[in-house]
Amino acid sequence: MNKEFLNVIVVDEDEGNLIFFKSIFKDLKVGVKVQCFMNGDNLMEYLNSEDALIPEIVFMKYEITKKSSMECLEEIKMDFRFGNIVTAVYSHLLSEDEIESVFVKGANIFIKKPEAYEPLKKILTEVITINWQYHTSGLNIDNFMMKVG
Repeated sequence: MNKEFLNVIVVDEDEGNLIFFKSIFKDLKVGVKVQCFMNGDNLMEYLNSEDALIPEIVFMKYEITKKSSMECLEEIKMDFRFGNIVTAVYSHLLSEDEIESVFVKGANIFIKKPEAYEPLKKILTEVITINWQYHTSGLNIDNFMMKVG
């Protein structure tokens, strides 16, 4: 695949988190074009629109409003158009049962989101780099799962 960048979506109602993500992506060696949405409804409206640019990765906060991250995951995984999207769910604190549920609903990645900027940067850099390798090498992402943090 001859790609120069990854299309990434971040879904989080916290403006500070969105700024952190954008700042981290801007500093990466891998080119990232990022779009941000404040809730699950806005994400799914966009993905289902005719002019949507289907992302390679969607980072979703576990606790989002209007349409939950679990509902969004189900819809994304049921739609063949979104078959190549890697979904990453993040949260500060979830139980092991909740994390298992995230994977059962179809997430490829779970990130235990650190409070500080530098650890978050390290984790996001790792996730983007691995996904870049998957997308540029043509590897099958169907079995790709990762838990970080």
